[in-house]
Amino acid sequence: MFELVKNAYDADAEEVRVVIDGIASGSPCITVTDDGDGMSPDTVRDIWLVPAHDHKEIQRKAMRRTRLNRLPLGEKGVGRFAVHKLGDHIELVTRAAGQQEVVVVIDWSALIAKPFLSDATVEVVTREPVVFKGQKTGTRITMTELRDRKWTRGDVRRLQRQITSISSPFTTRSDRFEATLSVPEHKDWVAGVPDVEALLARAPWRFSFSFENGRLKYEYDFRGVTGIKLASRHVEKSDQPLQIVAERDDDTPGGGRGTRQVTADATLAAGIGPVAGTFYVYDRDRAILNKLGDSQLVTGFLDENGGVRVYRDGIRVYNYGEPGDDWLGLDLRRVNTPTRNISRNIVVGALDLQLGSSDGLTEKTNREGFVENDAYRRFRQIVLGALALLETERKIDKDNIRILTDTGRDPETDRVRRPLAELRAAASRHKLSAEMDPLINRVERDYEEMRETMLRAGLSGMNLAVVFHEIEQGVRVLYDAIEGGGNPGAIQTQAKELVRILDGFTELLRKGDRKPHSLKNLVRRVRDINKIRFRTHGVRLAAPMLEEDAPDLEPSFAFSLALGALNNLLDNAFYWMRFRWPEEDGPPPARSPRAVWMGISHDIAEGPAIVIADTGPGLQDDPERLTRPFFSRRPDGMGVGLYYANMVMELNGGRLAFPDREDAGVPEEFDGAVIALVFPKPKRN
Repeated sequence: MFELVKNAYDADAEEVRVVIDGIASGSPCITVTDDGDGMSPDTVRDIWLVPAHDHKEIQRKAMRRTRLNRLPLGEKGVGRFAVHKLGDHIELVTRAAGQQEVVVVIDWSALIAKPFLSDATVEVVTREPVVFKGQKTGTRITMTELRDRKWTRGDVRRLQRQITSISSPFTTRSDRFEATLSVPEHKDWVAGVPDVEALLARAPWRFSFSFENGRLKYEYDFRGVTGIKLASRHVEKSDQPLQIVAERDDDTPGGGRGTRQVTADATLAAGIGPVAGTFYVYDRDRAILNKLGDSQLVTGFLDENGGVRVYRDGIRVYNYGEPGDDWLGLDLRRVNTPTRNISRNIVVGALDLQLGSSDGLTEKTNREGFVENDAYRRFRQIVLGALALLETERKIDKDNIRILTDTGRDPETDRVRRPLAELRAAASRHKLSAEMDPLINRVERDYEEMRETMLRAGLSGMNLAVVFHEIEQGVRVLYDAIEGGGNPGAIQTQAKELVRILDGFTELLRKGDRKPHSLKNLVRRVRDINKIRFRTHGVRLAAPMLEEDAPDLEPSFAFSLALGALNNLLDNAFYWMRFRWPEEDGPPPARSPRAVWMGISHDIAEGPAIVIADTGPGLQDDPERLTRPFFSRRPDGMGVGLYYANMVMELNGGRLAFPDREDAGVPEEFDGAVIALVFPKPKRN
């Protein structure tokens, strides 16, 4: 049906009417009528009846627009076969301006009955206008002897949703194009459809963006929730760089990490053109959902319409956004980071492309989206990069809502429990609960025991982020295997492997002794560990504290814990400097703008501090939020680095501080982030 409506669009129709009749009799028929330009007898004979005719493709490549300034959506010349897919008896009535009416009847039962192909003829008949009288033009196609004879209310409602979603709801068109569905025998079947605009108005979050010429513009709105005393919030920025998630992360010499971009440039959109998007985001937490009014209506709307659709020139590209289609991998991202990422069933989104500039995105012949080529991969990167901004801003409001509604849970435990709950649900759907539940319970129990032991032991010389990472990786593999219908034996083996990894971590748990250590040795050690990274990323290191005559201090702390915290700070610096100073074509500059300064400060009251400053973009959030777990402005960030750096310092009797550059004695060149590891004052004899 979508193909027929799309053909009407190509014919400059402004209105398409789809009518289903005869359902009660058991012999239904479908009529599709448009008010487009219609076809002449020559067009019907030489194009419509010729399989795979390339006239639309030629028109599109030549950028020849129609009377209504449209480029043809069709390109393969096979969409017209949709009529034969729907029914065995087809009647075409069409009329072009100044032409007679053309009638074509195709009866497949009669054609197939012919003994020879030469006898299976189709006649093109012309007549005085009967359907399109006066100055009217257009095309009417009537299909009877349908392949599907039984139609239910659910079938009709699904078809109605398909037809009404053909035009983008969020894009203002310069022309008019509307598709409608009616069922005269059952008018109630298409009545009472929820008011989409009213439901979208209930969404607490709205986000829109556009990406063009390598720069990003976006608007974020938290519109508030009735009954929760939390002010609305608006963020609007333009001419911003776009962070992208790389497909690999390699720190080896000559590897991809040192040279890959973390920010998008104009080349990322080659063959894609400008990308714009609008997203309405909801919350299924019961405390919020109940305040939206008629929660069942909202959840039903999300179940049917949740997801991200794609439109070109305002006309939909199938199958994106259909139930079950998670082309952006939102659900899996949600499983991996449940406290931050959005899932498909809480977002209603639309992406808009321009047909004339997105020639790198080729639609599959089976109408199931784009061919998954390099342009498609880059298109996903752009969208996911923009979505990461939405998710980061939304988490700020979500955390505040949780505080006000008293639903805040321990984020560490929640981060692991939710993915395991998703695994249990997937195992239940695929009837694997008996095999999987004992292993999932074991993973959860081992994690809880390990977490308590690690906290009692002061993190025991290792960062819990490592444990999270391993659990997430194991959950990702298991979830994919279960949903993909993998072999039950292999799935059990993977689950046992995850248990084995956790058992290995418990063996590593031992108390990290706090005793006097040299701060110079600590900085020297982290410098030596990261020598390759400094060189690979083109980062200069200024460390006056390592000079021979520089004074040293020996506060008491667990060396390995402090080393991990310092390494986390360097990791953030490397990333954000690449964000601010992306790689340029041509030879590298004589003096790299990427630089890190490390020094000792005595100007912080609690004790001596190692100060790290960089030339990145700086910090835009307050310290309380920065040290909150699972908050990150990196699209691929776990959001645990600063949280655990802070926890490490607290367990060592110190803290993580964010001093001003001038107060910490940082040279003027290092105008980015300034972070200090504050140690307890050394005890005097």
